[in-house]
Amino acid sequence: MTVHHRIRPFNTKETYPEQKLNNDLSQGVVARGTTVFLRGQVSQDLDTRECLHVGDAGLQTRKTMENIKMLLEEAGSKMEHICRIVVYVTDIRYREAVYQEMGKHIQGVHPCSTGIVVPALARPEWVVEIEATAVIPDA
Repeated sequence: MTVHHRIRPFNTKETYPEQKLNNDLSQGVVARGTTVFLRGQVSQDLDTRECLHVGDAGLQTRKTMENIKMLLEEAGSKMEHICRIVVYVTDIRYREAVYQEMGKHIQGVHPCSTGIVVPALARPEWVVEIEATAVIPDA
């Protein structure tokens, strides 16, 4: 049974062959269930509030995605129920490292995704922030 209807799923390696990316995304998602909105996550230990992996966009993305996974599970959802992500990077040159790492965590999921380059995030050591919206499927 398909829980969510993914509209026009695609992979970035076909859409953007020059960018060396491999992300499963969709143009839209019709989701069923209770919505979970996560605030933008960064490379921070959520218990100690320690900033991690300063200066490394790929490792910051890995910790960010681990935080998203942990929070979704605490909410009763899973990574495969992500419908939308918004990626903020502070430098366009970080995009490839960020999307390569993020793609490992959303392979086969096909969420909608928007990427934005911003001048800064809340702390200068953060170079990537990712928002996620997911659902807890109907039983």
